[in-house]
Amino acid sequence: MTLAISTATQVGAIDLNRPGSEHDYEQEQEQEHERQKYTCPMHPEVVTDRPGNCPKCGMKLIPKKEETKAKPKSTASESHDMHQHHSDETMSHQMHGMQGHQSHDMSHMQMSMHSSVDLADPMGREGSGTSWLPDSSPMYGKMFMFGEDMLMLHGAIFPRYTNVSTRRGDDRIDAPNWFMGMYSHPLGDSTQIGARLMMSLDPLTEGGRGYPLLFQSGESWHDQPLHDRQHPHDLFDELSLSLSQKFDHDFSAYVYFGYPGEPALGPPAFMHRPSAMDDPDAPIGHHWQDSTHITFGVATAGLVWRNIKIEGSVFTGREPDENRYDFDQPRFDSYSGRISWNPTTNLALQVSHGYIKSPEAPEPQVNIHRTTASAIYNLPLGPDKNWSNTFVWGQNNASGEGKTQSFLIESNYQRGRDTVYLRWERVEKSGHELVLDPPDESRIFPIGGYTIGYERDLSHGNGVDIGLGTQFTFNDRPDRLDRYYGDDLGYAFQFFLRIRPSLHSHGGHEHAEHVAGAGK
Repeated sequence: MTLAISTATQVGAIDLNRPGSEHDYEQEQEQEHERQKYTCPMHPEVVTDRPGNCPKCGMKLIPKKEETKAKPKSTASESHDMHQHHSDETMSHQMHGMQGHQSHDMSHMQMSMHSSVDLADPMGREGSGTSWLPDSSPMYGKMFMFGEDMLMLHGAIFPRYTNVSTRRGDDRIDAPNWFMGMYSHPLGDSTQIGARLMMSLDPLTEGGRGYPLLFQSGESWHDQPLHDRQHPHDLFDELSLSLSQKFDHDFSAYVYFGYPGEPALGPPAFMHRPSAMDDPDAPIGHHWQDSTHITFGVATAGLVWRNIKIEGSVFTGREPDENRYDFDQPRFDSYSGRISWNPTTNLALQVSHGYIKSPEAPEPQVNIHRTTASAIYNLPLGPDKNWSNTFVWGQNNASGEGKTQSFLIESNYQRGRDTVYLRWERVEKSGHELVLDPPDESRIFPIGGYTIGYERDLSHGNGVDIGLGTQFTFNDRPDRLDRYYGDDLGYAFQFFLRIRPSLHSHGGHEHAEHVAGAGK
């Protein structure tokens, strides 16, 4: 009798507890559902108790991963085992669904961040003008969402002291700078209009002659060609509109108009390359490679198939005039073509050729055929770590002078607050380009430049990065130029602050790493 009563009691406990357990479990699931939190993929510090859009960037909120909690134990072992097995299966299914939902939303977010020039391109690929960077390139900027409209703000300013040696050198306090806004507005699911505005206060901070830079050449001041100076950029560097159409998931086209703007010629301009963003100086081969980045009158059309782009431009060949505050007369007397290919997310290749009619005002009869090729390799090494490299070759075939070559290699390694960067250049410049005396005007001189720099962020990842940096450059030259530059080694050094927006995707990378870890 005792055995029978004991057995019946155990069976009764199982039968009586099971309905209550299921009911309690359903209530617990409902309460857990009510406690579900939502967060932004780009700003994980934003947490709300209901779905919606992020108040900071406008992105769609996704479910926030909650910590798993232990279930209360049942007094009966059989009920505990069955309940635990059922709970583990349910939680596993929910975790898998939640991670799949997060992955889908992260993928949707990445796809929705597209270029302002071409709807089919990712935002990371967007360089200066219509040029391409590697898709993995870091983006330093602040993004704002207005419904489906996007606004991205970029820029940098370098308050500094610079000292350049030799008889043609100088020392001064100045602040090279640039500021840019990119805007895009969708016109349906497959059409987009984009706009850009880029400005510089160089006319105020650098003056009409620009800043000292040994062996630099190009443009003029008081109708005399500039030498050993980098000319200031215009107040308006780009004011452009673009219209893009996506015909299929891997085929699109666009048109681009700029006044001023940048034609399809050369690599992305130096201030937009991740490998050069921390260097305050322009390359001395600038007018062999990417000097057409400010052109008053540009029209470009392009076709994009997968990761290959073919584009052509008609534009004004004349460089901006000495009045840095006006809009020069558009002429549309020059042309160019470019083929770009991004075979992987970390690599961007391009080759281009252009005919530039009468680029320099002091020499209106001189025309240039320019050919360039470049490779940009960007390698993300982890959260807040990146390594970017650029190789550029440029050739000018000037009427009356012939062909001259330029080569450039840049490298930038950033890890947290610390950045180290290098630049190596080799440029062939004529005596006429360097404004030498008549006996040397027709000679071609190979010029070398070697730069190393270091920068440490005092403020980092807080919306605005403020870095303290220094760099040293020395140049080699043929002995024949000693009569103009002196017998001493040509060198330059500077101390500077670099002020720019923080890395836009910093929080998103960390969140992506967290989600990937949870999946594993």
